[in-house]
Amino acid sequence: MTIAVIDYGMGNLHSVAKALEHVTHENVVVTRDARRIRGATRLVLPGQGAIRDCMGELERSEVKGLVQELLSDGDKPLLGICVGQQMLLDESEENGGVACLGFLPGRVRRFPTDLRDAQGERLKVPHMGWNRMTQRHDHPLWEGIEDGERFYFVHSYYVDAAEDADVFGTTEYGGITAHVAVGRGPVFATQFHPEKSSAAGLRLLENFVQWTP
Repeated sequence: MTIAVIDYGMGNLHSVAKALEHVTHENVVVTRDARRIRGATRLVLPGQGAIRDCMGELERSEVKGLVQELLSDGDKPLLGICVGQQMLLDESEENGGVACLGFLPGRVRRFPTDLRDAQGERLKVPHMGWNRMTQRHDHPLWEGIEDGERFYFVHSYYVDAAEDADVFGTTEYGGITAHVAVGRGPVFATQFHPEKSSAAGLRLLENFVQWTP
C-alpha cells in the first residue's frame, strides 16, 4: 500500500508527506516517476504559487498527461490541495487566463480588491489564516469533523464550481462564497491546507487514507 505525493516541482510536498506519515502506516513517497505513481494505491496532487507556473511545471515534468489519464480512469482515490484543487477546474482567471485540467466544470476567480467584512472594514487579499468551513454535502472525508470547523487558508483566487453536486465545502470571505472543497467520484480537493490545519486537517488526511470510494 503506497500513497504517492506527485512531485512536479511545485507545492509543499514534504510537509504534506510528513502529515500523511503521521496518520497512516502506509508507505508515503514523494515522486514524479510514472511507474511509482501508477502503482500507488492513493495519490495526492499538491500545488502552491501561481497557476500558470504550476500548469507549466506539470507540463515540463511530463506529469500532466499522466494526471489526466489517472483522473479519466478514476480507479484510485486522489486528493488535491490548494492549487492542486484549482488545477482540476476548466480554467483560472489568474495570469490573464490559464487553461487547467478540466476535470470539473467551473472557473477559478480572483477575490475582488474591495472586500469588506460585516462591519465595513476592508479585508485583505490574499485570504490568509483560519476560517470556518460549511459542509455543503455529506462526504466520507468529513467523518469526525464538525460542520463549521476552522481550516487554514492562503489564497487570492477561489474555485467557483459549475455544478452544486461537486461542491462539498464552502467558506465565506467578504460576501464571496468560495467552493473550498470539491470532488467527484474518487477525487476530492481542498483549497485549504489540511497539513497546516491542526487536528481537523489531520483527521481529513486520516479519512482520505481510509476512504474507499
